[in-house]
Amino acid sequence: VQLQASGGGLVQPGGSLRLSCAASGFTLDYYAVGWFRQAPGKEREGVSFISTGDGRTSYANSVKGRFTISRDSAKNTVYLQMDSLKPEDTAVYYCNAIRNGVDYWGKGTLVTVSS
Repeated sequence: VQLQASGGGLVQPGGSLRLSCAASGFTLDYYAVGWFRQAPGKEREGVSFISTGDGRTSYANSVKGRFTISRDSAKNTVYLQMDSLKPEDTAVYYCNAIRNGVDYWGKGTLVTVSS
């Protein structure tokens, strides 16, 4: 059972990145999935969430209108499309899958927004 986050990198302000959260050993569609981030010297914060079933989404105010979370059931993957990136988006991004009190964390992927 594994959750793998990937897609981070260095991007200029205003640029875009797409993060992937791929599951192996379990079906991600049955889990609510969240993206979190932790910037240097700061606490981990929730960025975006997608539910099971109806796929309702939610976003932190700081990313609303710029980030989009989505599922690809065929690839057993959840994505976080990040547009109009700002330096304050720089952080290690983690994905989490949770269902009935059981949760999995992926290793983080570093996003650096800098000119």
